[in-house]
Amino acid sequence: MTVITTIEDLRQLAEKRVPRMFYDYADSGSWTESTYRANEGDFQPIRLRQRVAVNMENRSTATTMVGCAVKMPVAIAPVGLTGMQHADGEILAAKAAEKFGIPFTLSTMSICSIEDIAANTSAPFWFQLYMMRDREAMARMIERARAARCSALVLTLDLQVIGQRHKDLKNGLTAPPRPTLRNILNLMCKPRWCLGMAGTRRHTFGNLVGHVKGVSDMSSLAAWTNEQFDPRLSWPDIEWVKKQWGGKLILKGIQDVEDARLAVAVGADAIVVSNHGGRQLDGAQSSIQALPAIVAAVGEQIEVHMDGGIRSGQDVLKAWALGARGTYIGRAMVYGLGAMGEAGVSKALQIIHKELDITMAFCGRTQIGQVDQSILLPGSYPT
Repeated sequence: MTVITTIEDLRQLAEKRVPRMFYDYADSGSWTESTYRANEGDFQPIRLRQRVAVNMENRSTATTMVGCAVKMPVAIAPVGLTGMQHADGEILAAKAAEKFGIPFTLSTMSICSIEDIAANTSAPFWFQLYMMRDREAMARMIERARAARCSALVLTLDLQVIGQRHKDLKNGLTAPPRPTLRNILNLMCKPRWCLGMAGTRRHTFGNLVGHVKGVSDMSSLAAWTNEQFDPRLSWPDIEWVKKQWGGKLILKGIQDVEDARLAVAVGADAIVVSNHGGRQLDGAQSSIQALPAIVAAVGEQIEVHMDGGIRSGQDVLKAWALGARGTYIGRAMVYGLGAMGEAGVSKALQIIHKELDITMAFCGRTQIGQVDQSILLPGSYPT
């Protein structure tokens, strides 16, 4: 029996259990994958200051993210095709997040629908929106999120065009997936996954098929999505979304100080410093490197969150010390889900929380709100 102590343990188990095309979809970046690697690697040089003889009792990592009480400053990031990592994956991840006490964010490109999550959870969740050309469809999707009691809308800004992801092309990951001999043979080696998929009716993009005009199955969906990602997306469109939604609006995909200032001007409630997990512009700055300058520019005017490369509670603490008032986990969640379903997502959250709590104590802090740059060794972190 494998003893799971780290997110890396979950990753290795997920790699064994999830079909190659779906594992690679989540665990890869665009082009040379340099930004994907930097997101994780750039946390490592940041050094912590250990303090001793400090009363470490009564510790708490609790805080809020856009007014939502959270057990730790972590939310589950929106990840497309989560329901292909494990049957009913989005539902299972949302349940784990609710039980743990952090927000779950559902992707537009999810397998389970907005309504599926609402029917299987009681805590308000967040919905992530990709802006499409069909504004009528977007207005209906926003209304569905409102009807499902979503407490925040996360608008992704960095997918106007899709970055080239070589592994997806080589694996034939299309909609529907291409049934190559290699893929078929790989599926035959994943009986646990196949059995789970045989037991669910959720095999398509639940937020789109049957909800968008002209999209009735996976074949028609492929043609629709190829035409619909909107390269014209601009700041006036964001104002339109804000007006349509009327609730908490989080803008995801900010990497530049000037864009952060524009997000403040448009009236967003929070921004997420993110490069789409290294899946869009390869060669871009890592999220943790981009974070401090953005916090310095707008951190007093808007809540700044950070996404990309979080693999441990220490990463969460370092991001918080550099000014992030929330972090997001995508791959760490996916690894847990692919490895062990809902129990795996819960395990990932437990690992991250324990590491966050213990590291905070070693740094001489008992409340997450007490943590700032003073817990980091000068010269070891980006400024």
